Amino acid sequence: MANSPQAKKRARQAEKRRTHNASLRSMVRTYLKKVITAIESGDQEAAKAAYAAAVPVLDRTADKGIFHKNKASRHKSRLNARIKAMGEAA
Repeated sequence: MANSPQAKKRARQAEKRRTHNASLRSMVRTYLKKVITAIESGDQEAAKAAYAAAVPVLDRTADKGIFHKNKASRHKSRLNARIKAMGEAA
């Protein structure tokens, strides 16, 4: 356990950061699920709208270091490919 005042403060800051980061991670997952749900429902317009809402959130969290930038890019690429495939199948 932290004994010095500095260590106590660092522990408080770390906990505060951890909860904030967890909230941001959860928000990103929610946006991703909305896109996936729209894709699975077969509504391409809804999927495009959900994707357009999710992209800036993914980019923001990648900029803040919550997710690695390559992970954000991978999600965007795969979701966009699935949305495009919907148009070709229809």
